[in-house]
Amino acid sequence: MARRDAELTGKIRDHHRASEEIYGAPRTHADLRKIDGIRVGRKRVARLMRRAGLAGVSRRKGCRTTIADRQAVAASDLVKRKFSAVEPNRIWTADITYVPTWQGFVYLAVVLDVFSRRIVGWAMADHMRTELVTDALAMAIHQRRPSTGVIHHSDKGSQLGFKESSQHCCSAVSLDDR
Repeated sequence: MARRDAELTGKIRDHHRASEEIYGAPRTHADLRKIDGIRVGRKRVARLMRRAGLAGVSRRKGCRTTIADRQAVAASDLVKRKFSAVEPNRIWTADITYVPTWQGFVYLAVVLDVFSRRIVGWAMADHMRTELVTDALAMAIHQRRPSTGVIHHSDKGSQLGFKESSQHCCSAVSLDDR
């Protein structure tokens, strides 16, 4: 088996080199089947490529959505990592994600009510600036109009623009009144 793996690794190296070191396991596997007529599993090709230190090139750009603010003081965890609520508008969680499109990334900020597991506010933009998150929170406050304090729990990303902490007790006041 080790000898066969060594021979197969040699052929994998040849195909990888022929692709100008671009092909990953799926395309290398296809070349082995089509060009050499070698019947081998794709996972085996992937394992042998990993062992040989060979990897394909990904043309997809990565996208970073959370940029930690190293100067910010970490806030205490107001929800104690227990994401459940006994009634609506007690705990809201928030996050940002991105959607790749043909023209670049679109960023989506959402505010979710932990009790109902429903999105209560959202905003989309082509940037990750503060107003993206505050727009989503403003929509949540406008939609739900909470009468008492709501714990707004989010990660430690600096794009939030909330300098005091990443968790807040929100009220039904406008965000501009802060």
